[in-house]
Amino acid sequence: MSRGHFLLLMNPPLPSSLVDLPALLRGEPEATRQGIESAGLRPWAVQAACVFLGAGLFGAAVGSWTSPQQALYAALKLPLILFLTGLGNGLLNAVAAPLLGLNLPAGQTLRSILLSFAMAAIILGGFSPLLGFLVWNTPSSRGTGAFGGHSLLLVAQAGMIAVAGVAANLRLWQLLRRQSRDAATATRVMLFWLGGNLLLGSQLSWVFRPIVGSPNLPVQFLRGDPMHGSFYESLFHAFHRLFQP
Repeated sequence: MSRGHFLLLMNPPLPSSLVDLPALLRGEPEATRQGIESAGLRPWAVQAACVFLGAGLFGAAVGSWTSPQQALYAALKLPLILFLTGLGNGLLNAVAAPLLGLNLPAGQTLRSILLSFAMAAIILGGFSPLLGFLVWNTPSSRGTGAFGGHSLLLVAQAGMIAVAGVAANLRLWQLLRRQSRDAATATRVMLFWLGGNLLLGSQLSWVFRPIVGSPNLPVQFLRGDPMHGSFYESLFHAFHRLFQP
């Protein structure tokens, strides 16, 4: 065996879609364009794996505040929420994009949404050690005092998701700007997509609650009344409990 073959066996080449992940996170135009125009199933699989791994680590970190079982449930539910949000808005966004001035095929629309979710999930995965440290140092004992810790984690989780979403959607805007050649059109399309993702994603997160898990309620995959209330109502009450005098 030659030295070249030996080195190739010891250092096998990575798939191009994996090599391009740092370039995608930096928002390099060519890498982003290739991310939605590449043929085959490999780019879809890599982006889906990024969503599952990054969002799963984040969900496990926040769910571990209640119990290991809740950490497992949250690690499964958070990627599922992202996948369902992307699928639910994919067809709507594909129809709306031409009406807003951007002729983007349905497949590339779905790939664009998945790509932005993959970027957000990778950032959330990076946040998971910080969130795990916060969980470790937040009391989770039962009683009225535990709700302060629950509210703190809920607000911290929402803040980290917001940061990841802003960063991912900035990259998405750069992609749409390149595809449309017009900043105004790219902004209209992105705002429409962002509105749909926020409305559907936040309500799905409420339906699939608990993620953090309430210290005074039993651990379960879904609440018995998943359609009662809304995410925004819950977040408002969490802010109120956290900052009330």
